[in-house]
Amino acid sequence: MNKHCLCFISFFFLFFFMLINFFMSIYFIMNEMVLFLEWEIISFNSMSFVMSILLDSVSLVFMMFVSLISSSVILYSKSYMSSEMNLSRFIILVLLFVFSMILLIISPNIISIILGWDGLGLVSYCLVIYYQNLKSYNAGMLTVLSNRIGDVMILMVIAWMMNYGSWNYIFYLNFMSNDWSMKIISTMIILAAMTKSAQIPFSSWLPAAMAAPTPVSALVHSSTLVTAGVYLLIRFNNLLMDTLFIKFLLLLSGLTMFMAGICANYEFDLKKIIALSTLSQLGLMMSILSMGYYELAYFHLLTHAMFKALLFMCAGKVIHLMNDNQDIRMMGGLSLYIPLTSLCLNISNLALCGIPFLAGFYSKDLILEVVSMSNLNLLVFYLYYISTGLTMFYTMRLLMYLMVNDYNLLVIYNLFEEDYIMLKSMFMLLLMSLVSGSFLGWMIFSYPYMIYLPFNLKMMVIYVSLLGLMMGVLISSMKIYSLNKFMKTYSLSFFLTLMWFMPSLSTYGLNYSFLNFGQKLLKNIDMGWSEMYSGQGMYKIVKYYSLVNYIYQMNNFKIYLYSFVLWMMIYFFMIMLL
Repeated sequence: MNKHCLCFISFFFLFFFMLINFFMSIYFIMNEMVLFLEWEIISFNSMSFVMSILLDSVSLVFMMFVSLISSSVILYSKSYMSSEMNLSRFIILVLLFVFSMILLIISPNIISIILGWDGLGLVSYCLVIYYQNLKSYNAGMLTVLSNRIGDVMILMVIAWMMNYGSWNYIFYLNFMSNDWSMKIISTMIILAAMTKSAQIPFSSWLPAAMAAPTPVSALVHSSTLVTAGVYLLIRFNNLLMDTLFIKFLLLLSGLTMFMAGICANYEFDLKKIIALSTLSQLGLMMSILSMGYYELAYFHLLTHAMFKALLFMCAGKVIHLMNDNQDIRMMGGLSLYIPLTSLCLNISNLALCGIPFLAGFYSKDLILEVVSMSNLNLLVFYLYYISTGLTMFYTMRLLMYLMVNDYNLLVIYNLFEEDYIMLKSMFMLLLMSLVSGSFLGWMIFSYPYMIYLPFNLKMMVIYVSLLGLMMGVLISSMKIYSLNKFMKTYSLSFFLTLMWFMPSLSTYGLNYSFLNFGQKLLKNIDMGWSEMYSGQGMYKIVKYYSLVNYIYQMNNFKIYLYSFVLWMMIYFFMIMLL
């Protein structure tokens, strides 16, 4: 089959699948339906293998978004990966990923969840190491081993759920929530979600996974794989509210949001900046979910998926035009040369900031107002608002570097915008980035609710956004000798730039002592004592004796005389002893 033909077939299949899901989800929401299907695969001797499927508004809307983004990404890949020899292999990997995600979304059963979950991990590993070089292999190993922790947690959940007689967890969520073993199960579920959604201390794999091709980043590391953890917590949300660990998750995800916002301001790699902004939004979703507002986390998950996939696609286009260079210091003045891509880039960036009436505004503003209304401590409040300001800060910095500065790469350059396949796929998502916030707000929340706050608290989002905007513009336009130099004071800068040392801690930090011990073992045992007492020692003894023997065989008269005298002395000595 022709590889471009495969692209179009999979694009149309996913697009029509999206339309089916869209109409079904509207029907389900209007009629408040939940469909629980059990498909008996095989049955013998009163033992049956049953595949169960749960269709409700949550799973259908999420499937609709996943299939819309993946269809756009596949159309985009047709052009982006056109010089790739094995394009069909890439498309099949992406399709496998989408099917794993759909299996995860529709399953009310922990066994089929781990099938989807492990499928996601495995396929994402294959996609991260798609460009086969050392950096990709390291990133892939970090990704797959970080996610293994979550897989093991889900395997332990399977073992613990043996107590209940069935693995259909959906039946046990409400009436088992006070059971102590359910508390253990929910702690494990939270840990699994933390690895997949890259919360502290498992954050280091998400920026590393940017070694994958850009369409993969748009699909996998913005909208689907990293939100699988959040989706799992949304499904288990009744259980989690009673556990102690969920309070801990609130702190950790707030810190993740803050840490990612700071690191994005120090980063110069275009894809890593976008990856860190994804990490920041994931922290936002997890923290609002751990406060108990799972609908808001779901709402933000969906709106974020749209504009973040679009942002990655624009970044991929820009990287292509920049001769495969990802450093934002080399870019600049793009709005003059590639206006349509710049339009998409700017709108998705502004949606990320939460500019009113774009997609991000509806979910982000609602989340921050609910946080202002809830009676939590000041630390969480500050983490939310400072992180929102930082989002504006790094977005403005990115826009200044990409759109306002001068073009810095080559003297002779050719920036062009003729790739209409990429633009078509980007415009699909652009439309959704504009309307999905209000559209989902009408669709998901069936009742209006009023959030009543003092004026300054209500305007707090705008205050921090304006402050972040001002700081971003000022610091980006400064020359290297001014405050920018001061901000990069070495000791602090290393801590902030390197994600609070998390990549080092999760790689060398875990294996340094083992490798060090192994090196000492090699030096002192393998190349030391064991050599002394086995190979090298035997060799030295044999060599020494053969040297002595060689001296005897030299036919020297002195040696004959000497040995004759020696033998005579030994002979007389023996006679005297006897």
